Amino acid sequence: MKLGLQIPNFTWAGGPATLGSDLAAVARTADQAGFDYVGVMDHFFQIRGVGPSENDMLEAYTTLGFLAAHTERAKLLTVITGVIYRHPGLLAKTITTLDVLSGGRAVLGIGAGWNEEESKGLGFPFPPTAERFELLEENLQYILQMWGEGDAAFSSKHFEAERLLNSPQVLSRPHPPIMIGGGGEKKTLRFVAKYGDACNIFNTPDVEHKLDVLKQHCENEGRDYNEITKTAYHTLDIGEKGEKAGELLADLERLHNLGFDAAIGSVPGVPDVSLLEKFATDVIPAAEKLV
Repeated sequence: MKLGLQIPNFTWAGGPATLGSDLAAVARTADQAGFDYVGVMDHFFQIRGVGPSENDMLEAYTTLGFLAAHTERAKLLTVITGVIYRHPGLLAKTITTLDVLSGGRAVLGIGAGWNEEESKGLGFPFPPTAERFELLEENLQYILQMWGEGDAAFSSKHFEAERLLNSPQVLSRPHPPIMIGGGGEKKTLRFVAKYGDACNIFNTPDVEHKLDVLKQHCENEGRDYNEITKTAYHTLDIGEKGEKAGELLADLERLHNLGFDAAIGSVPGVPDVSLLEKFATDVIPAAEKLV
């Protein structure tokens, strides 16, 4: 069972003046502790459930480039990029750049998007749900073509592009893994089966049912369900001094037994790097044995 650290909160005690050094220390420690993924949200305002909109929020891909320079082994990703934020040509080029400069450690985390507040606040279009899912599928098609051979044109309902040139091309082969986030049963999980290399599903009471739905979509698409990396979004809470490590390991064992390959989530207490060091000794070695 692999673990991923997602960093959703940047309102830290030192404020913006020390945010760079604090974030670098968190990334280095997580990488050395054995986290397989290090990720950030892709939002412009802080989201409900984490803090008020006015709290500090960093732009995701600038941050991932920074994290790439302070890590050596962990995969780097957003959990999750909304398709409404970037044109797919820009997104493909951004992930390609991250992949090349990190030595092949980029993952594309992508979903339909949901945060209407920040879109309206900054003036980003926020189409209806049906259109956002159209955009999601077309983004996946566009980006996969851009990461493929050649530089042919691309045409879809929402995009017209004359030449999908991508130079340099990605280091990851056949391309950076595509993680599609969300548990929507009719479209999101179908897109995972059709286009994705990984899913990311919230650890809710119906999570086992979501995996059954994904399995059925894989059968319908002629896709091997076992090819898809199953990741669960789950808060990695070990307590202030590591006293909850046993509870977390029990949760991870349950997710593993359901068929999940990894758990990705925030660690309450970060940027306290001593908590991440406890993962290196008290959690990650035991989680790795869940095979």
